[in-house]
Amino acid sequence: MTKAIFITGGGSGIGRATARYFAAKGWFVGLADVNAAGMAETAALLPPGASSAHVLDVRDRNQWEAVLADFTARTGGRIDLLFNNAGIGAGGPLSETPAAEIDRIIDINLKGVFNGAQAGFPYLKATPGSTLVNTSSAAGLYAGPGMSPYAATKFGVRALTESLDQEWAEFGIRVRAIMPGFIDTPLLDVNPTGSNHSIRETVRARGLEFTPVEQVAEAVWNAFHGGPLFMPVGKTARRIAFFSRWAPGFLRRQGRTKVVR
Repeated sequence: MTKAIFITGGGSGIGRATARYFAAKGWFVGLADVNAAGMAETAALLPPGASSAHVLDVRDRNQWEAVLADFTARTGGRIDLLFNNAGIGAGGPLSETPAAEIDRIIDINLKGVFNGAQAGFPYLKATPGSTLVNTSSAAGLYAGPGMSPYAATKFGVRALTESLDQEWAEFGIRVRAIMPGFIDTPLLDVNPTGSNHSIRETVRARGLEFTPVEQVAEAVWNAFHGGPLFMPVGKTARRIAFFSRWAPGFLRRQGRTKVVR
């Protein structure tokens, strides 16, 4: 029987790369995004008949229930892998970040993941060997300066993942989190609050690497096939994982240097 993956944020970036990776393996792919045009572009890169598209705002629980019902009507009720991937990048000093922007980051990056887990649970439970994969971040390992709302959501995703992997074990559902560093997607072209430089420019100035989205897609594949609970992706993420465990003071001293403006 054809396996099925449902991907939020499927209109671009990590979601698009993951859709292409799994479709090439013969999976049926459900694309979900607020960007219908982006999903159409993703679908055009997949084999004919290998995907379905669903407009979804992950903040809306009712939309979650409707789109998963629509998707599973095409898959015989199964979801082998639900990829909770939709998210937004943001940064800047907390004192300069508008309250509405903080709410938006939390609602999409954290509440949206909770919504996906709750709405997806009945389908994952009904599918033997299923997995929930959440997109956390290297920012879920270490919260650097100028990223407190974003990092807080990614630490939250990490906590949710750890809790649910234990809670859902009795139902045969694995729960995993991928933790990428700086991924080469359009999200890096955003200027953080109070900065004259994009995230991409700041990363380059600090000599950090950009991880190709294809590496993240492969990590999602490995997560489904029994990878570790938390999966740092890319050189930067692995380095942060090492230092956050063995030399957290070093990271904090680095973070206390002046933020690039």
